[in-house]
Amino acid sequence: MTTTTVLEEVEMDPAAVQDLENLFRRQIDQGLHPGAGLAVYRHGRLAVDLWGGLADDAGGTPVAADTMFILYSSTKPLAAACLHVLWERGQLNWDDTVAQHWPEFAKHGKDTVTVRHVLTHRGGFPETPPELSWDRWQDWDYVVECMEDIIPDYPAGQIMAYHPRNFGWVIGELVRRIDGRHIGVFLREEILDPLGLHDGYVGLPPELEPRVSRIHAMEDCDRPGMIRPYNRPEVHQAVHPAGGGIFTARDLARFYAMMCNGGELDGVRILKPETVAEVTRLDSEANDFSLGTRMRRSLGLVLDDSRMGATTNAGDGLGTFGHGGAGTSVGWADPGMGLAVAYITNGFRASATNNPRLAAISRAVRAACR
Repeated sequence: MTTTTVLEEVEMDPAAVQDLENLFRRQIDQGLHPGAGLAVYRHGRLAVDLWGGLADDAGGTPVAADTMFILYSSTKPLAAACLHVLWERGQLNWDDTVAQHWPEFAKHGKDTVTVRHVLTHRGGFPETPPELSWDRWQDWDYVVECMEDIIPDYPAGQIMAYHPRNFGWVIGELVRRIDGRHIGVFLREEILDPLGLHDGYVGLPPELEPRVSRIHAMEDCDRPGMIRPYNRPEVHQAVHPAGGGIFTARDLARFYAMMCNGGELDGVRILKPETVAEVTRLDSEANDFSLGTRMRRSLGLVLDDSRMGATTNAGDGLGTFGHGGAGTSVGWADPGMGLAVAYITNGFRASATNNPRLAAISRAVRAACR
């Protein structure tokens, strides 16, 4: 954790931050997860940096300062940010059809799917093709063929239905078709390296595998199929832009600090303030057919989610935005409070117990702000 002096400078109450740390440690001690990382930026400065517990419960390996965690869908805003950069540069429009940039995608009636539809999960093709098993994710050409061959379940733009994996693969190929670089390279060169995010990867270098925490299925885990593949080095090394991010909480929070600060951090500008405003305002609100709950979405982000400690609608402006990761994590920013937060656990739980533990931390972060 950073010093009391820093907390006072960024207008956080040291006693309340101690309460936050106590809650962080208590969740581990209660067995809600073996280990976790939590980082908080306030007004563009790192204010809280916590880690603890076990990275590998079976092996007894402790979480260290540089332990990286599986993000699952907390990865999605990073993929979306690549399109945000290209939009700002005038290289695409939100209402372009995907096929304008990637003609082969138009197969099977997908010719009317737009970039906006993909970013707001209204493309109509939510299900991962069964032939696209985890052992094929490293073969980008095969992934692209599978995306082209998908037959939609719903007409484009009519139904909000969460696309857990296809979201990232379609965005990734759009980036490649428009820019020429693979999305893993684009993300590294345009966002991660400029921000100094050297402990975050979408496509992990093999030599860093020992630093990755394992995912643990907790007693109420309702999706055991999400555990074993995501503990495999082959999946860690694949560029899986919707769910394969591997980050420290510190680096994920730094990404949100940039977004929170109008696209700039420590003198490095990634996006213009107008772009951040554009991509974080409400675009679509509907009952999500895949998730079975009402969702408020901007262009690649979720708005006013309870896991972010948000209790009321912030309207259509710069309220709380971010994204959660299946059963484990959440990252978010609240520009009104100058807050950017990442909380990543390695214990996969059902929503009934996952959401409250994430929300409790988020609320404690908010309560620590003066």
